[in-house]
Amino acid sequence: MSVQHVLVINCGSSSLKFAVIDASSGDELLSGLAERLHNDDATLKYKFVGNKEQNALPAGADHKIAIDTLVTLIHQYDLAKDLIAVGHRVVHGGEQFTGSQVITPDVLDVITQTAQLAPLHNPANLTGIQAAQAAFPELVQVAVFDTAFHQSMPKHAFLYALPYSLYKEHGVRRYGFHGTSHHYVSTQAVETLGLAADNHRLITAHLGNGCSVCAIKNGASVDTSMGLTPLEGVVMGTRSGDIDPGLFDYLTSQLGYSVAEVNTMLNQQSGLLGISELSNDCRTIEEAYVEGHEQATLALDIFCYRLAKQIAAYLVPLKGLDALVFTGGIGENSDIIRAKVLAHLSFLGCQIDEQRNLAARFGKSGVITSETSLITTMVVPTNEEWMICQDAARLAKGA
Repeated sequence: MSVQHVLVINCGSSSLKFAVIDASSGDELLSGLAERLHNDDATLKYKFVGNKEQNALPAGADHKIAIDTLVTLIHQYDLAKDLIAVGHRVVHGGEQFTGSQVITPDVLDVITQTAQLAPLHNPANLTGIQAAQAAFPELVQVAVFDTAFHQSMPKHAFLYALPYSLYKEHGVRRYGFHGTSHHYVSTQAVETLGLAADNHRLITAHLGNGCSVCAIKNGASVDTSMGLTPLEGVVMGTRSGDIDPGLFDYLTSQLGYSVAEVNTMLNQQSGLLGISELSNDCRTIEEAYVEGHEQATLALDIFCYRLAKQIAAYLVPLKGLDALVFTGGIGENSDIIRAKVLAHLSFLGCQIDEQRNLAARFGKSGVITSETSLITTMVVPTNEEWMICQDAARLAKGA
C-alpha cells in the first residue's frame, strides 16, 4: 500500500494549527502552530518528526503568509508527493451537515452563511480553506464540522423556548460545538473501559479556552452545553457562558453600552479573565489561587461550580452514567480543577484518587477516581487532528 498523508488545518482568528499525518498509523510527521497572526510578533513553531524548530514570520503576517510558509516546509521535507487530502476544521455547519463534507462551492456558501453564528471562527476557517485551495488545487479539500456530531440531539434538547418561526425561518436553535473532540474522547473511553458500543452513557467535558460538556448515549450526542453560538454554556476563558438575557437591555439602556460592546464583553472580556482580572490562562489563575489571590480563587470556584452543575444536569437525559471524561488543555492538565469539580459531585459517590489525579496530566490518560468510586472518572487527551485526518482520507478515497 502506498504512503498516504493528510494535511490537517485548524485556523483560529489569529492562529493556524497544522499537521501532516500518516492516514494509516496516525503518526504526525510535521506539526506546528502559527500564533499572533496580524501582529508584529507573529511566529510559527513546528516539529518535523519530533525535532523542534521555530520560524519567525514577517511583522503583520496573516493566514495566507502562514500557509505559504507551511507549504514551503512541506516541500522542504518532501512531504507533498504523498498528500491525498487537506482536512479543515470548520466550527459551524448549521443544520445542513451531519458529517464531514468534500468542499464544493455549495459547501463554501453554507460555511459563509453560518459565519454570523460563529464570527470568531468561521471567517478564519474560510481563509484557511481558500489559502489551501490555492496552494494545493489538485488535492481534495474536506470540511470537518464541530457541529456535526451534535445533530443527533432530539428537538426537545436543541430548541429554545422562543417563537417557533425563528427556528423554521432562521434556524435559531442550539447547535453545540467541540463535536470532533467529544466524539474522539468518547470512543476512546468506551474502548479503554470495555463498555458496549451500543449500550453506554458518558459525559465528556472539553475544557480549554472554550469549554463545553456533552451527554453521549450509545455513541450519539443527546445534549450539549453550547448553543446557537459557542458563547452559551459553562464559564470559559474569556466567555461568560450562560447569562440572563435581560442583561443586554440593562447594559444598553441603563449603562450606555452598544450592542457591539456587549458582544465583545461577553466573548472576550468575561469568564475566568473577567472574574479574576488577571488572565484567561488557567495556569496563571491557579498559580495566583495557590498564593491566596482572592479573585483568582473566586474565578476557580465559579468555574468549577458551574461545570459541576452542568455535569449533574446531564444525568437527566442519560438516566445514569458509566463514566465522566475530562479532556482539552484544562481538562487534561489541571488536577486542581478536576478535584474541585469531583468534590461538588461527591454526593453521587464520586471519590477522587489523589495520586491517580496527579499522574493523569501532560498527555497521560487514565482513571482518576478510586476503586470504590460509584462513578468512574477519567482523563483522555483529545486528538481532533486524527479525527479530521481519518474523515479527510475516507472522503478523498471515495471522491
